[in-house]
Amino acid sequence: MPTILRPSRALFRFSGAEAQKLLFDVVTGRLVEAEGPPVWWALLSPQGKIQAEGRSVWRDGAFWLDVDQTVADSFLKRMKMYRLRAAVTIDDLRPSHAVGYDPAAEVSHVIATRDEAAGWAAPDTRCDAARIARGLAELGPDFGADQVFPHDIGMDLLEGVDFKKGCYIGQEVVSRMQHRGTARRRPVIVSGVDVVAGTPVMASGRDSGAIGTPVDGTAVAIVRLDRFDGGEVTVDGRPVTIALPLWATYRLGESAAAE
Repeated sequence: MPTILRPSRALFRFSGAEAQKLLFDVVTGRLVEAEGPPVWWALLSPQGKIQAEGRSVWRDGAFWLDVDQTVADSFLKRMKMYRLRAAVTIDDLRPSHAVGYDPAAEVSHVIATRDEAAGWAAPDTRCDAARIARGLAELGPDFGADQVFPHDIGMDLLEGVDFKKGCYIGQEVVSRMQHRGTARRRPVIVSGVDVVAGTPVMASGRDSGAIGTPVDGTAVAIVRLDRFDGGEVTVDGRPVTIALPLWATYRLGESAAAE
């Protein structure tokens, strides 16, 4: 089965003697100079909200990070600002490289040159369908920049945030949410939808959040857990089914600790 092109993703390469230190000091994930599976990370605002997120892999002596195309320019600008005079080279690989999805591989995240990607399959919805089935929200199809905290999309539960390393941008807010247990919003899987992203999820008549981009009638929604009291859940006036991701440690109806 051929790799599927993901044109919505933009790729950047970070190399140099201080590349690991830069990424350690700026993004949420634990990015180290060692080969292994892709690492989820996010670049946050000082207020702790996600401005870019994606996967990072270490190969050929560099970190390769992808982001949604809609935030690629702002991500590059901010990373160059944070670099200052550090010994780090940041390469914009949008003209020369592509990101793909291999549904048959153990590691489905694929990066290659444009020439190598010439034989890939055309974009389709399989990557998004697999992501939605796991309850993973993605910046672009499911939410925009500066709209959600890492806890809102489960990054704290899926190793997208390293709580053991030192400071990074937005760390104070994220750590406070973690230690006080004040995360109110979490991702859920909504089935039976045929509307645009951003349509409210109503729980017992109250707005509890919004769905992301649906694929085949299913979408990830980021919702207020405390709004679910066992009553009817609807989207655009139609009943829907809500399920928690298999990795979830939270439950519908639970309330966050008070600030």
